[in-house]
Amino acid sequence: MRSMLGRTTYLADVFQPTKGAPPELDSSVSKVLGFIAWVGTAAGVVGILAVGTMMAVSVKRGEGSEHMGKLAMVLGGCVLVATAGPIIRFLFA
Repeated sequence: MRSMLGRTTYLADVFQPTKGAPPELDSSVSKVLGFIAWVGTAAGVVGILAVGTMMAVSVKRGEGSEHMGKLAMVLGGCVLVATAGPIIRFLFA
């Protein structure tokens, strides 16, 4: 049986994919991911400023509000945006 399989000829070559993306796709994806990372970073900065502003207004009015939870959510989003690229690079490299 083994010798029979060794003599088999194929009508078409079997496609063997190479590791990594094509260069033109790789550069385009890198540009898009870089843009998304900058937008995420800017959104994080705006979020921190918004939470800080809400905290200042609440203190000025004499109200007690739960802003630390909102700040933690914004900072968690910032950490996610900052680590998304290295995590994906680690998983797919």
